[in-house]
Amino acid sequence: MTATISTIIVNYNAGAYLRGCVDALLACPLEIDVIVVDNASADDSLAALAGLPHVQIIRNASNMGFAAACNIGARAAVAPYLLFLNPDCYFAPGTLSVLLDGLRADPQAGMAGGLLLNSDGTEQAGGRRAIPTPWRSFVRAFGLTRFSQRWPRLFYDFHLHKQPLPDHAVEVEAISGACMLVSRTAMEQVGLWDDAYFLHCEDLDWCMRFRQHGWKILFVPQARINHALGVCGSSRPVFVEWHKHKGMMRFYRKFFRHQYPGVLMALVTLGVWLRFALVATVHVLKRWLRQGTVKRD
Repeated sequence: MTATISTIIVNYNAGAYLRGCVDALLACPLEIDVIVVDNASADDSLAALAGLPHVQIIRNASNMGFAAACNIGARAAVAPYLLFLNPDCYFAPGTLSVLLDGLRADPQAGMAGGLLLNSDGTEQAGGRRAIPTPWRSFVRAFGLTRFSQRWPRLFYDFHLHKQPLPDHAVEVEAISGACMLVSRTAMEQVGLWDDAYFLHCEDLDWCMRFRQHGWKILFVPQARINHALGVCGSSRPVFVEWHKHKGMMRFYRKFFRHQYPGVLMALVTLGVWLRFALVATVHVLKRWLRQGTVKRD
């Protein structure tokens, strides 16, 4: 029987989380096949999948990045709906049925995401959001969102998780690449992920392109997904931050270069790389402090 949903999981040293994610998928009351695209993991995460039914493993010889691996999985998928899912996600058996029903309910919807939860049960940032334009990013970086109640259109915060949770599926500008259910019909019109992104911002890029082609993006709050954020990149935080900021710059230049004056884009570029320098320095200092503590012990 042909699967209703083909799930693409990009794995990179996810450890035991990968098996937990796949188990949650196989427990769903839907016809699901699972495609794990492994970006040259060095751990034993793939070994835990041995013998599982409906699971296909594609091994990349090197780490090709998230978007490129998603595209490899998408080309191997056969179902009418494709679920792009991080290996550090898990959920109750009926969750994907709720997400699928939400997507199917609106013929103009091409993509849907659920409510991403932290380990403490709070809503995670990024599951529902507005597009972080250069101006919105500037507002957030300099704490100007405090004026949003007085001038909401000018000082809008693109992180929507601080707003009250809706009780039904709503249209949003963007969802997280950690969990994206996509209609094949929409994907074939929009095209695959932009694999010039290595890590981060490729999901925002795809959301922009879906909306440019007239497809709605839905946030379905009843579909609750636990997400252990950052598992795959926790061992290399500076590497992750580098690609995050590099992806941010590609996103800005691709979609907003012609909307903002050159001087403003230059300031945006300066701000992005200054932020990277600050964040990278913090990570390096934390690492030195941990190493110093271990040596003293």
